[in-house]
Amino acid sequence: MASRRPGSRRRTKPDPAARLARVARRVLAWEGAARARVELTLLDGRAMRRLNRRATGRRGLTDVIAFTLPQPDGTVLGDVYLCPQAAEQWVRHGGTEAQRHRGRRQVNEELVRLAVHGTLHLLGYDHPAGPGRTGSAMWRLQERYVRRVLNGRGG
Repeated sequence: MASRRPGSRRRTKPDPAARLARVARRVLAWEGAARARVELTLLDGRAMRRLNRRATGRRGLTDVIAFTLPQPDGTVLGDVYLCPQAAEQWVRHGGTEAQRHRGRRQVNEELVRLAVHGTLHLLGYDHPAGPGRTGSAMWRLQERYVRRVLNGRGG
């Protein structure tokens, strides 16, 4: 039986959902959206496919879905659903060779990106579909926030 020293802390596994919720709150703060509230939920692949079908009519796995409910008092309430399985698949199959070699760290980075992305959608940002999306103003802002989080200035 292992014993703990008095005053030592037991290591606990980091909660990815809690970390990503902190990322979303940082984005709200950086955007000056003090009255916005975001609920962030991680879904497995099956649940995300089902939600995607119900919400958009599209079949298949998607990485992030965001729902916004503006309130009469100006408050924004929103739900962001993220799929770690989709992030992992993108890193493994859709990313560059260098990204695929970075493995787990890259999946965590992609989940941060998705939390930022979904939060920006809640705040009214949008981007074009297709190849133009990565050159859009929303995408540039998203990447600036992702760098801030990953460099230890939030999240």
